[in-house]
Amino acid sequence: MTPEELADRLEAAADRVGPAIHRHMQHVGELGRAQIRGHASGRPGPNVVSAEDNYRDSWKVVNRRLPYGAQCTIGTDRPQGRRLEFGFYDMTDSLGRHFFQPPFPHVQPSLPTITAALRMAMRSAVEEILR
Repeated sequence: MTPEELADRLEAAADRVGPAIHRHMQHVGELGRAQIRGHASGRPGPNVVSAEDNYRDSWKVVNRRLPYGAQCTIGTDRPQGRRLEFGFYDMTDSLGRHFFQPPFPHVQPSLPTITAALRMAMRSAVEEILR
């Protein structure tokens, strides 16, 4: 391969970096949300109390394009999220309720799967870009 051919190939690859990473990152985000929601569906995570408990459905994925990549945020806006994940010992909440709640982790057990999926997605994106 001549230097000119290599330069052309790298220039074409540079144009594909952002879209490829964004596409793969969207997949990782949805997989991560599914993992967290799955772990929030009973022990060791929080029990599902009733159909009215829509905590699991509150988990959202926000994807953002960056010039040469992407950002993915997985989170919930529910106030009980932190309390369920980390516990709430001998504390009083803003409504005056006193809690001795142990942690019911559901995000932390999802992290190894999300990490592995992210690594695989970035490998796939690099292979796709360099084709």
